Amino acid sequence: MKKIMFNDKYGLTQAVLEGRKTMTRRIIKCPRTFRGEWVAGFNIHRSLSDKKIVGFPCMYDADEREFDMGEILPKYKLGEVVAIAQSYRDSGYSPDSLDRHPKDLSVRGLMKDSAGWNNKMFVKSYACKHHIKITNVKVERLQDISDEDCLKEGIIHAYTDNDGIKRYHTPHTKRGYLSTDVAQQAFAFLIDKVSGKGVFQSNPYVFAYEFVLFD
Repeated sequence: MKKIMFNDKYGLTQAVLEGRKTMTRRIIKCPRTFRGEWVAGFNIHRSLSDKKIVGFPCMYDADEREFDMGEILPKYKLGEVVAIAQSYRDSGYSPDSLDRHPKDLSVRGLMKDSAGWNNKMFVKSYACKHHIKITNVKVERLQDISDEDCLKEGIIHAYTDNDGIKRYHTPHTKRGYLSTDVAQQAFAFLIDKVSGKGVFQSNPYVFAYEFVLFD
């Protein structure tokens, strides 16, 4: 089983577990080579009728010829159940219980001494207690995110003022948050914190995954 990581620093793992975040966007990265050949880039195909993106990106070579079977496929597939990465401590394991997956079983230690006690990078998917199920996958530019999808990404519609203007917040954390009347601005602030400054401005193509909390 695969696992997926959400940012803890800005409260996104907790937002997923509470059902407030039901989408995530991951930047599409182009492999450097495909079947031993150099990859120059990828094409995005759109329908002739409404110009909507169809299918997945397709890689092409130095002569701009698309590779046969050269689609860049999403990491997570429609209908797939994926483990939510959490440290042992955050998952509620007892610090004095045995490590779930030491490299050497002959020196099996305690959870509190495991690399995975504080760092979810070292926790295997089978040891994760919560999961999501992928319900939709689409390709789009990062800046094309809708107001509705901003809320699914964890942005909070805090209130609507007396003039009918909606106010949006980034997820509340002790590190502060942004309050704005533009949902995309709140999302841009959040994604730049999570993925690096300037990411929203660069407007990359992304896989947008929609999901439900499975358990």
